Order: sequence, then C-alpha cells, then structure tokens
Amino acid sequence: MSRSSESWGPYPLILAGAVVAVAVTLLVDPRWGGFALGGVVMIGAALRFSGFGGQLAVRSRRTDSVTLGVFGFVLVLTALLLENNALKGLLMSLFAR
Repeated sequence: MSRSSESWGPYPLILAGAVVAVAVTLLVDPRWGGFALGGVVMIGAALRFSGFGGQLAVRSRRTDSVTLGVFGFVLVLTALLLENNALKGLLMSLFAR
C-alpha cells in the first residue's frame, strides 16, 4: 500500500487527546487525567463504529468499537472511584455476598 493512499482518519486527533490526557494525569490530577483519557478512548470507539477507521482500524469494526468502548468506560469508572469512598463503598456492596 502506498503512503499516498493511506488514510489516517481520526488517528492524529485521538493521539493528541491521549497525549494531553496523560500530561494532565502527570501534571495536574490523576482523576481528571484518567477521566479525560477514558473519554478520548470512547470518542475513538465512537469514531471507529461510525466508519472513520483510518489507522484505528485493526480488527473488525465491531470488535474495535466494543474493545475501545469497554476500555474507555473502565478508565472513566476508575477515575471516578479514585478518591470517592461513598461510590467505592456502593460498588463494593454490590459485589459483596
């Protein structure tokens, strides 16, 4: 495949968002950085699902969308649970027997 016909699609935007999110994690607050990184990954999932794959297209559209969506959701959930003891207790009570 020649470089001229290669489609980058939304890859540079997702990469730039991930770099900004990691910088926020390191420089400002891990909660906000993790939340932003999860949001960027979920935006990538939505773009991949809508057909704008570009360099994000590794597997089938459905597999990429589900994988990126679940990973982004877990990142956002983890960021919300970092310092929220009430929410953490509620979640742990759901899984306690």
